[in-house]
Amino acid sequence: MHKITSFVVAEINKAKRGKELPSLPPVKSAPHYFEKIFPNQFILGQEKVKIGGKEIEVSLKTYHPDALVVEASSEVPDIFSDATIEIKDQLLRACLDLAKKNGAKIDTSEEFSIYQISGYEGDPEQFLEKYSPKIASLLKSEKLELDEQEIKYTLASSFKYAKDDLAIIDWDGAFIFDPKGDFGEILELLELANYQLLRYRALREDLDERLRKSSKLINAEPKRRWFSLGNKEVVQAFKEVIRIRSESISQFETLERDIKLIGEWYMGRVYELASKKFRLNDWRQAVKDKLESLEDIYTIAAENLGMSRIQALEYIQIMAFFVLQIGWFIIIILEFFYYSK
Repeated sequence: MHKITSFVVAEINKAKRGKELPSLPPVKSAPHYFEKIFPNQFILGQEKVKIGGKEIEVSLKTYHPDALVVEASSEVPDIFSDATIEIKDQLLRACLDLAKKNGAKIDTSEEFSIYQISGYEGDPEQFLEKYSPKIASLLKSEKLELDEQEIKYTLASSFKYAKDDLAIIDWDGAFIFDPKGDFGEILELLELANYQLLRYRALREDLDERLRKSSKLINAEPKRRWFSLGNKEVVQAFKEVIRIRSESISQFETLERDIKLIGEWYMGRVYELASKKFRLNDWRQAVKDKLESLEDIYTIAAENLGMSRIQALEYIQIMAFFVLQIGWFIIIILEFFYYSK
């Protein structure tokens, strides 16, 4: 059986919870201490759309609190035909339309398609020998005939667990071969990987804006802003830098905790392959670098605020000294006139 599943993961201001989807059992063997923690998906409902004269059911799901997942599937008679890429495009368009209709930010979204093949016998390498150029083209959503080296490079991002299964993952799509058709867990994992990629992208963009805002706060009119003990703007600026820093660190730590795979080797390897292809480590490091820059700004703000108060106290001490000296001078003059009489 041949099937295409396309989905869109997009940011949304506030995701509805809906009904929590139950965790899927592992499809491969796992030890007794197996534990899997994904961010929970919540189902909002289904809508029906017509694609190629056929009625397709589209699922709407969420990752609480800020992501919408729109997923559509269609069985196809021959996944290696020239019509497949058009069916995939129609599925993605339907997902994007429904995501937009439900308030998602389409500009901040990830699109992905999974080509699923089941019901066969033997090694799935038989399909690569016959259809490798078509598989590579579908993974890249490319209608042009690819060069042989590009085909080899694309198909190299693969993983076999058993003799009769195969997973090939690229940036825009994946080919999954499983004779039993157990695709649910791997679909959930690939949605999660795209969700993580989306959140790293969104957090990096947010950090860019927060860095600009924080820099502006500590650089604006430094003498008047930072060297006044009672200046409310100073305290407010410092509080804002603290808020930005705390919020960014919290979002990053939440993102790091989002996936926990212990014991299930198959899903762990699939996630490792997807993570490498999506360059999640590079995105993670980019976010860490910006967090370090934000930490530097926080340190500068703290030092400036501390220095401003120390300098203000020094000014008060100097003024008090002069007032004291003037007082002594007045007393001396008064005593001089008193004893002159």
